[in-house]
Amino acid sequence: MRDTVDPEFASYVDARQGRWLQSAYLVYGDLERAEQELLHAFTKLSLRWGKVDDPDAFVQRLLYDAALSRWSRIKPLLDEDDHPAKAALAALTSTQRAVLVLLHFEELTEFEVADVLGMSHAAVHGHGQTALSRFRLELGTGDWRDVTRRDWG
Repeated sequence: MRDTVDPEFASYVDARQGRWLQSAYLVYGDLERAEQELLHAFTKLSLRWGKVDDPDAFVQRLLYDAALSRWSRIKPLLDEDDHPAKAALAALTSTQRAVLVLLHFEELTEFEVADVLGMSHAAVHGHGQTALSRFRLELGTGDWRDVTRRDWG
């Protein structure tokens, strides 16, 4: 067992933990669960540090695999004073939430999301469209298909 932490690994965690915690919180909807999953991902990464070609991809896959596991029943906890966006995210399935976060928060392409989640491009596209429509409806902005040319200004 190691008594010290690899300085490169410590630097990586320092630089990335905020970003990964934001992503995990958006996917899990619960800060405690997000922190738990991120700690698990960093722990696994620490055991493979130096053997992993792309640490970001490794952490990303672990965070999202846990969210999409068939054993994971993620329903974000809501308080009455929560932000409307949190409530809108909570209305999505865990798969829709993961796709939406990867596409619009992490700004990945549909092909990159398909690779991270182990889905087909078509499945990602479908989940992404449905998630965005449901998210907008929950926020009260309506369905994007309802917008007419005169609504553009």
